Amino acid sequence: MTIDVELKILDPRLGDSIPLPQAATAGSAGMDLRAALEQPLTLQPGESALVPSGIAIHIGDPGWCALVVPRSGLGHKHGLVMGNLVGVIDADYQGPLMISCWNRGSQAYTIAVGDRVAQLLLVPVAQARLNIVADFAPSARGSGGFGSTGVQ
Repeated sequence: MTIDVELKILDPRLGDSIPLPQAATAGSAGMDLRAALEQPLTLQPGESALVPSGIAIHIGDPGWCALVVPRSGLGHKHGLVMGNLVGVIDADYQGPLMISCWNRGSQAYTIAVGDRVAQLLLVPVAQARLNIVADFAPSARGSGGFGSTGVQ
């Protein structure tokens, strides 16, 4: 499935010395977002920073949103994850995409200019219509909460 998304280049290095967002392979779910930093940024363990992506997008269609998510390898190998876990980009947002990077690891991590630090995923959105009820129709789970279905 393909959707057209408007892209505004905010940093003139994008598309030149810093590649534009793109999927790494034909089967990639997301497009890599790169650090459009002025200089390398070292995050000490526990530190976080907003890293500019150098772009803004406008999705326009309220049936879609974008998610900014971490890159698996960076989180597992180096402890670099998203400070807000997942960033939601609404269809009507048009501002700069900032990447909240958090070093949850035990060693300092340096983000170089142009490093791939996150991924941008486009996902469909269902708009909910809330119907107020006094009670729910019974279900197999009911109100069973955390751990109520067991681990095996």
